[in-house]
Amino acid sequence: MSQRDVERFERIVLPHLDDAYTLARYLVRDEHDAQDVVQDAVLRALRYFDGYREGDARAWLLAIVRNCCMTWLRRDHGTKNVISFDAGAPSVPDPRETDARAIQRSERAALTRALDALPDEFREVIVLREIQELSYKEISDVVGVPIGTVMSRLARGRKRLAVALGLGAKEAS
Repeated sequence: MSQRDVERFERIVLPHLDDAYTLARYLVRDEHDAQDVVQDAVLRALRYFDGYREGDARAWLLAIVRNCCMTWLRRDHGTKNVISFDAGAPSVPDPRETDARAIQRSERAALTRALDALPDEFREVIVLREIQELSYKEISDVVGVPIGTVMSRLARGRKRLAVALGLGAKEAS
């Protein structure tokens, strides 16, 4: 690979590393494993960058990350304990903490548990749509399913989230 290709890769693909990590974190459910998966995905993307055809670089990288996550999970790594996204928060609450912050943290923990409980095919489309803000077409490209399937999975995933969070079906849409 020429220096010019490496520079092009860095310019086009590397700006999407945060999105890649976010997706991997939700799919493999462990921050350290997500870092490993993203590192593997970026190396694969670099190795096969000559096959990239000037499309949506974000969707292209996220598809590679998703595939690396699925490979990682198939290797029986999915049995680790699920960690909370608030793992960095102090374990002893600050007595001056406001009720609003406590409620927000509680709601975030409930959402994390509800997302973790979803089957992979629902969790990944919800993360891609609601957190990564990808279009249906981009999600279709990343996941490798028709747009109609993306829409169906989103609807079903949102309903399951609503039930898990004790919300009405209309509130989840």
